[in-house]
Amino acid sequence: MLAIYRKEISGFFASLIGYVVIGVFLIVMGLFLFVFPDTSLLTYGYASLGPFFRLAPNVLLFLIPAICMRALAEERQTGAIELLLTRPLRDWDIVLGKFLACLTLVVIALLPTLLYYYTVYQLGEPVGNIDMGGTLGSYLGLLFLSMAFVAIGLFASALTTNQIVSFLLALALSFWCYFGFDYLAALPVFYGNGDQLIASLGMQDHFQRLGRGLIDTRDVMYFMTLTALFLLLTVLSLDRRRW
Repeated sequence: MLAIYRKEISGFFASLIGYVVIGVFLIVMGLFLFVFPDTSLLTYGYASLGPFFRLAPNVLLFLIPAICMRALAEERQTGAIELLLTRPLRDWDIVLGKFLACLTLVVIALLPTLLYYYTVYQLGEPVGNIDMGGTLGSYLGLLFLSMAFVAIGLFASALTTNQIVSFLLALALSFWCYFGFDYLAALPVFYGNGDQLIASLGMQDHFQRLGRGLIDTRDVMYFMTLTALFLLLTVLSLDRRRW
């Protein structure tokens, strides 16, 4: 697993992929948070990173499928996956190595955003007037959200040899898992207690609950289970190629 991890990480930064991903994420978030007046932290009126945590999942929704689309699709297209499968590596080693490498790249992209926290911390009146619990919970939510998106991206990449198809499939699955259940819960047929039950099946509901600063084990287990499910589906997809 570590060999796969090191290979993927070096591949990200030996080419422009890693730098482009980090640069695009920071530029897009910087524009929305400090330039565009409708979402700017400077005109928000409160010492809060609320706009950042509302925008970040939407950016990651597109960015992570772009990172993962080549992880397995390119190797299937070039035949390199056959070499990997014949080596003394378990399918789980391959999948977890690629999963951790893609997740590491996302975490590296998120780390510089701590400067946003420092900026809002200093702009507060008085200085430091910011919801520490909510900020910590939201960052934790972004980490769990990234884990789930990466797992979905790897699953999509394992299903096809075409990177564009892999990107679109991962985007569709991620969009449904994040927004789809909320749209479904809004249908008139689910008015009453059923709407909250349907909404709780989606990632957005659990991400927002973590953002309130209350770390509930149910929210953590939801993301861990969803991530494990798609990683398992990815392994089963690779195992199917042996037959």
